[in-house]
Amino acid sequence: MRTIPELIDARAAGTPDAEALVAGGTRSTYAELAADSHVAAGVLAELGVTESAVVGLMAPNVPEWVPAAVGAMRLGARVDAFNTWAKAYDLDFLLGSSAASVLVLADRVRGADLIAELRSLVPEIDRPGPLRSSRFPALRHVVVLGEDVPAGAHSWQRLVAEHTGRAPAVAPPGRGDAPAYVLYTSGSTSKPKAVPLCHRDLVVNGFHIGERMGLRETDRVWFGSPLFWSYGCANALMATFTHGACFVLQEQFTAAATAELMARERVTAAYLLPTMIDALVAEAAQEIRAVTSLRTGLTIGRPDAVDKAAGPLGIEGICNVYGSTETYGNCCVTDHRMPLERRRITQGRPLPGVEIRIVDEETGTVLPAGEPGEAQVRGRLTPGYLGDDAATAAAFTADGWFRTGDRLVVHADGAVAFVDRSTDMIKTSGINVSPAEVESFLTDHPGVAGILVVGAPHPTKDEVVVAFVVPADDGVTEEDLIRYCKKNIAGYKVPWLVSLVGELPRTGTGKLVRRGLRARAQELVDARLAVGS
Repeated sequence: MRTIPELIDARAAGTPDAEALVAGGTRSTYAELAADSHVAAGVLAELGVTESAVVGLMAPNVPEWVPAAVGAMRLGARVDAFNTWAKAYDLDFLLGSSAASVLVLADRVRGADLIAELRSLVPEIDRPGPLRSSRFPALRHVVVLGEDVPAGAHSWQRLVAEHTGRAPAVAPPGRGDAPAYVLYTSGSTSKPKAVPLCHRDLVVNGFHIGERMGLRETDRVWFGSPLFWSYGCANALMATFTHGACFVLQEQFTAAATAELMARERVTAAYLLPTMIDALVAEAAQEIRAVTSLRTGLTIGRPDAVDKAAGPLGIEGICNVYGSTETYGNCCVTDHRMPLERRRITQGRPLPGVEIRIVDEETGTVLPAGEPGEAQVRGRLTPGYLGDDAATAAAFTADGWFRTGDRLVVHADGAVAFVDRSTDMIKTSGINVSPAEVESFLTDHPGVAGILVVGAPHPTKDEVVVAFVVPADDGVTEEDLIRYCKKNIAGYKVPWLVSLVGELPRTGTGKLVRRGLRARAQELVDARLAVGS
């Protein structure tokens, strides 16, 4: 199978009545999912979507997400999956970078008004008639999932109702090497990087992930992280659908609701972040252990998370993983049959078709097993960052290896183990945050004369964002800056703590020294935690 629509169609032909998707109180078989995606393709085709067009998709884990994405792909279009936590500042970059002709978005997400965020950038959506955005000339249509539909936008529900029962839209032949998604990932720069992922590699990589998990057609796979992450649309969806299993989608994780859903749906596999495992152990361990069908799943990195999943939660086949968006979500996965000790301290061997080497960070010399260094990956990789040749050149070696920026060690049996990051990237509650991006945003505040952002370890969030700010005047406060961030950027980028300082550490040549502030950031975080903040 070359493409994602071909995968869905093959499942619809082979097991049409098998349940494919459970989400938001709805149920779809593979035959129904295929039909729904054909309807979505008809809707988008009427809006002018053709081969090589771009459809922006900005929605939470709702039933429409999957058929809308697959429908766009049926037309040969690319789906740019936007972060639903984005505020106007972030959305401005996403829409400008993607040049999407159609934006499908939810009206509200967890109380946030996405229409208001969009309206601040595209006021033309309130004018009846064809959309012509002065800020985003490529944008021709906005389609709303929900009831708050501006005069210049379309209702997804209405368009779907009008197209149901019509003949399928004429679609071009699928190309396995064509981009299915563009996902956005934080990097060392001040703006996210656009990462294209191709159909064929998504299907193949997803299949191999599912094999390591031991998935089969009778499985029911729970997922409650955002679908717009590679962990979702590039990993969990593909692992599930390549095995003909059922995808059980939860819009928003809470321990109690997750335990209830897993029990009701007789879930057999779960995609869990370490923070989710912590919450389930603290609030719903007994209820999860009672879900005796639950036998396998994935989590990311932390040995104690694997211990808790296998022990208090009773998920005996829990797998550990390593990867990044650029490597199609995961490039290394432990086998569910490996001894638990190996699953807790390693992230498994590379998937078939993937190679990993460890190199000395100074000399580039390839290191033997047992010696830590920078991990480089070759095999199924993004072809490069969209519209950013400089970042692509910096991320890939001349012979095609991707520089991960992570320090790993390869064990004698070929399994890799994460050591630490060699970059400045901050990982908070499983989400990458670029210090440069937060710095770039806060530099525009009139009360900021200088800024440096670092990560500091936190007992439940992995790391938190800490900003050291040289104030431009005596009037600015920590609360002012945090309030400014909360209003304008995604919540996970908002500093957990702001420290006002007289100056920032620099080298003799005047270069800012980030590393010198990490110990101080840790002291400040520990002090705040000690007083119960």
